[in-house]
Amino acid sequence: MPEAPEVEALAHFLSERLRGRAVTGVELVEGRALKTRARPLDEIVGRTVTAVSRRGKHIDLDLDGVHLGLGFGRAGWATWSPSAATDDEAVPAAAVIARIAFDDGILGIIDAGEWLSVQLHVVDAAEEVPSIAKLGPDAADPSYSREMLAEALGRRRKQLKALLQEQETLAGIGNAYSDEILFAARLAPTAHAAALSEDDITRLHHALHDTLTAAVLARRGVPIAEQKAAKVASMRVHGRTGEQCPDCAGVIEDIPGTKGGGQWCPSCQTLPAGD
Repeated sequence: MPEAPEVEALAHFLSERLRGRAVTGVELVEGRALKTRARPLDEIVGRTVTAVSRRGKHIDLDLDGVHLGLGFGRAGWATWSPSAATDDEAVPAAAVIARIAFDDGILGIIDAGEWLSVQLHVVDAAEEVPSIAKLGPDAADPSYSREMLAEALGRRRKQLKALLQEQETLAGIGNAYSDEILFAARLAPTAHAAALSEDDITRLHHALHDTLTAAVLARRGVPIAEQKAAKVASMRVHGRTGEQCPDCAGVIEDIPGTKGGGQWCPSCQTLPAGD
């Protein structure tokens, strides 16, 4: 699942590549991905990209006032191919959902999942996309403060891993970075927000800020076709079941109840005293 650091890198790449360029053609390969049926994708043909921005785990393309919202879901991503090449060659294992052509290349929208999760919206403003409209504060924003985190946690009896992935509360974090943040904070993913002490909240805020800031910087400049591999290689606990913890003699295990979808170090990560 693309998360804030990878989507931020993609937004930067697309801004540098596409801003000031006009769409010369579109092809919607998978019609189910377009959620604004009354507004066809070819509405953007002839329009110029004036801005590209990240909204949580989404991309917004501003095309002279008409916006194309790209939601990547569980396994979506983008490709860039020179006009003479094809995106199928770049990512052979992924299904091509749509192609957006420019004078010097093609932006491909792909989905490598077992079921379709990519969404496209043609709207007049980014906030008209339902999943963008309900986003909470951006987790990767340097101005996201400890006080904002404390307010988001409140006295909720919700497990930390699930809460960090709740986009209405904190936008941009998914399965992988929630594991990495909690490992850095030395907090158990099954701990409840309501049980955190003031010190726990401070530690979690530092871990959130440091983990995402480092990841955003590390992904910047990595070719978009290599973003997934770079993310996987950077993980300290996520996806590393059975390996030795990088910080202690413990062993990385699957988080109970995640069916292998999340990982932690039981030796390093503890439950708060009040849980």
